[in-house]
Amino acid sequence: MSQPVITLTLNPALDQTVTVPLLRTGAVNLASEVHVNAGGKGVNVASCLADWGVPVVASGLLGRDNTTPFEDLFADKGIRDAFIRVGGSTRTNIKLVDASTLDTTDINLPGIQPSTGALAKLQLLLDEHIEQNSLAVLAGSLPAGVDDGCWAQYARQLRQLGARVVLDTSGPALQQALAPDALPWLIKPNQHELEQYLGRALPDLTAIAAAARQLQQRGIAVVVVSLGSAGALLCCDQGCWLAEPLQLDKLKSTVGAGDALVAGLVAALHATAPGQTPVWPEVLRLGMAFAAAKLAHIGPHLPDTGEVARLRARIQVTPLTP
Repeated sequence: MSQPVITLTLNPALDQTVTVPLLRTGAVNLASEVHVNAGGKGVNVASCLADWGVPVVASGLLGRDNTTPFEDLFADKGIRDAFIRVGGSTRTNIKLVDASTLDTTDINLPGIQPSTGALAKLQLLLDEHIEQNSLAVLAGSLPAGVDDGCWAQYARQLRQLGARVVLDTSGPALQQALAPDALPWLIKPNQHELEQYLGRALPDLTAIAAAARQLQQRGIAVVVVSLGSAGALLCCDQGCWLAEPLQLDKLKSTVGAGDALVAGLVAALHATAPGQTPVWPEVLRLGMAFAAAKLAHIGPHLPDTGEVARLRARIQVTPLTP
């Protein structure tokens, strides 16, 4: 497919990742590394897609007071910048990484509060960029003051334009986006987000797979559930598969691994010829390869394509029985 993927990020962030050898609360901690990256889930997806060579348009809302890190990222990676600038500063997210465990503590600062006019401009922009069967990624949280139904509204519009909507969000925004008239084409909750949506615990893989199948049977073509250290599963009308995680020697940060998974799924779908049925185990395999590759890097970056391909060859994907 030659047409670009479009990503939409309404609540981007400058991610300041601070790594300490051992995080001690209530004490002075000396950082061993500090990195600042343009981020937000859709920005991370766009960045990983660009590293793989997929043409991508990144859109959403940016505070005009601190756009430089985002503009530099887009320029460096050849990402088309279609963000709408609004007054104020894009928020900063502080991520404290404990190097001894790789556990991450997030401190998310408040950000911009966009006007209804800015959101309406985005709707017009989508009309310009979306073609039949375009892949459109709606990712991340919603800014303060934005209605929980905002992702649902964009999903409805994109469906009417013929796009395949990939949604990665949580909480009330996910709840409303799964209304019958706004159903996305693919969703990627993690286990906790899926449990939160359903209002019940999913204690094992059997329960998680059953919940994913139920969502898929409601009309969502593809349901992918990320399981952290247990891997990820994918369910569609052709079956359900589990991808096991790789054991890796060099781990930098788990931050953004879920976004890389989404990027890998989208990259595999983008490479599928129009009218051709995706080879779903391979779609999941590439998604997991992106996620594994991302673990060795801080920020929304992949290693060279050869390294990703080597990781992909090692990932085991097995079908799950009904």
